[in-house]
Amino acid sequence: MDKSKMVKLDEIIAHGHKNVLGKHGTTLEITKEDFLTPNGDCIIGIGSDKSVSDYCPELKKAIQTSQKIHVKLIGGNHEDDFHGYGNPKLTLTNEISMVFRKSTYICGRTALIRCTKTAKDINRDLINYLQNPNHHLKAELYVLQN
Repeated sequence: MDKSKMVKLDEIIAHGHKNVLGKHGTTLEITKEDFLTPNGDCIIGIGSDKSVSDYCPELKKAIQTSQKIHVKLIGGNHEDDFHGYGNPKLTLTNEISMVFRKSTYICGRTALIRCTKTAKDINRDLINYLQNPNHHLKAELYVLQN
């Protein structure tokens, strides 16, 4: 019998924007910034209540001990999810945004590396929903615990 379970460590609330395109093939970003140009095609939520530096201590510890983190994205009746991995080199210091990367590139904005999805892979119904600035995005971050 499997006794492991998903434990929610943190959640982020952001909102949509008319320029949410979700077309980027290597990253997905959520930002505290309150604007978005069409060039920001990796950004799926703006006006976020958190950046990587605001993550709770339990989430930061899980990320910095290379744990597998599950991310659930919820907007209205639309959902999607993916997972990525932490790394001890992730500083989680950026005070503006969080970037989920398919690659192993690390900087202060990097939330997770080796992610299974990027902006272009996210459910198109969710992306379309987030093109309305009155709609909200909730990102829940989970870790598998025994």
